[in-house]
Amino acid sequence: MSLAYLRLCTQHRLALGARGYATPTSDRRSRELKDEGPVFQYVGKQRKPNHKVFVWGFSYTGALGIPSFVIPDSGRKKPRKYQLTPYRLETEQQISSAACGYGFTLLSSSTKDLTKVWGMGLNRDSQLGFQRTQQDRHKSYDYVLEPSPVPLPLARPQQTRVVQVACGRAHSLVLTDSEGVFSLGNNAYGQCGRKMVEDEVYSASHIIHKMEGFDSPVTQVVCGQDHSLFLTETGKVYACGWGADGQTGLGHHNMCARPVAVGGDLAGVRVQQVTTYGDCSMAVSQDGQLYGWGNSEYLQLSSVTEATQINSPRLLPFEKVGKVTQVACGGTQVAILNERGEVFVWGYGILGKGPNLSESQTPELVPPALFGRSEFNPAVTVSRIHCGLNHFAAVTGDCARSCGGCSVWGGPHGGAGQVCHLSVPSGQGQSLK
Repeated sequence: MSLAYLRLCTQHRLALGARGYATPTSDRRSRELKDEGPVFQYVGKQRKPNHKVFVWGFSYTGALGIPSFVIPDSGRKKPRKYQLTPYRLETEQQISSAACGYGFTLLSSSTKDLTKVWGMGLNRDSQLGFQRTQQDRHKSYDYVLEPSPVPLPLARPQQTRVVQVACGRAHSLVLTDSEGVFSLGNNAYGQCGRKMVEDEVYSASHIIHKMEGFDSPVTQVVCGQDHSLFLTETGKVYACGWGADGQTGLGHHNMCARPVAVGGDLAGVRVQQVTTYGDCSMAVSQDGQLYGWGNSEYLQLSSVTEATQINSPRLLPFEKVGKVTQVACGGTQVAILNERGEVFVWGYGILGKGPNLSESQTPELVPPALFGRSEFNPAVTVSRIHCGLNHFAAVTGDCARSCGGCSVWGGPHGGAGQVCHLSVPSGQGQSLK
């Protein structure tokens, strides 16, 4: 799984490379031939921070957007399968949203430029849209090694802004401010919110579907492996796609090819955030309550059931953690953030408290000291949490003011399970390349 920490890449012409790759024909900067290391750049305190994107993780499919990681330059002997530290992705664009799927990445800009979304990595299901090859206009690249524009069928391309992107196993969602939600990629289970077509071929597909059926404008989109969740302006949650583990929360275990409002304990509740990544789904209400549904094989929902699945949302009785503001639900583990900036974790896997804690039925507090709080820095709190299938990330401080950092933990290539502090470059002080 790849990670992207927000901004994008300079423009290059694309040519057909080995195995259906889209690769640059221009020469790469010499820094890509050098071993990465920290570059210290000292600037004035009043300087506004620049938006940047840093990438790391699994790079074999091109998901990191650095072509030389996949097709080595003459100075490299082998492709780079993993990038273990943050690597600067050169860009001239103001990237505002990034999402990582299974071997692919989407980046988006909230500007009014005609190009608003870029994709890189695996594209065998057209999850990055139709990426036309130079040799044959009817063929699309299976792999895209650097950020490439994803065209959207917008009615008002110069006025509409992209708010957010989300990625699943092989499908993508794009949320706009005034033209709704667009879906692309694999729709075998209805996860793109359109009619399922038997034996549909997704490779080299031109289909980008505008989703309908919501009670009000959508404010957040999230992708599970093969299902999708949507939060609307009125606080309602909608779902579609694969429901075998109950992850759609629609009261059954069937597939659903159109967005349907989620009920259960969420009926009448105003939701402020939804999350999913694997087959378990969760939501936070505006009054700080936590709700969950879907897969519970790894104790994610064991506070309300002994079953391995719940197909309808249930209120989770976690009063002792305080008012919940955010939740991050991975493949086997869950993290929540409360209004005091504290992080709690439970489930199974690398939970962040070291190798002695790999399983928990109830929320466990991750010691604030692991995020940098001490007697010298008593005000350090976590402001945001995020997860992938096997990892967590927590942002401390106020990134809008370019202070704080990022802590990450998880696996299978993330160490022994302890929280590690990652110095995320800002506009001041240190900049990593």
